[in-house]
Amino acid sequence: MEQMEQKIKINRIKAVLAEKDMSHKELATRVGIAPNSVTRICNNEFQPTLKLLREMALALDVDIRELLIPTKESK
Repeated sequence: MEQMEQKIKINRIKAVLAEKDMSHKELATRVGIAPNSVTRICNNEFQPTLKLLREMALALDVDIRELLIPTKESK
């Protein structure tokens, strides 16, 4: 039986969109990409380039680090 690869969550853009009360479509318009690309990024189907991640952070008015899931717990 083939085992499905588990999706690793790397970004938290979907959560930030909800916090900012912004739609996928609005973010897509602000950064100049297709709305379905934003959806795929939010679902962690693929990850944005660092340049696009920066543009998204600017569009959402957040620090770029807020768009990523931390790899270490804060002390």
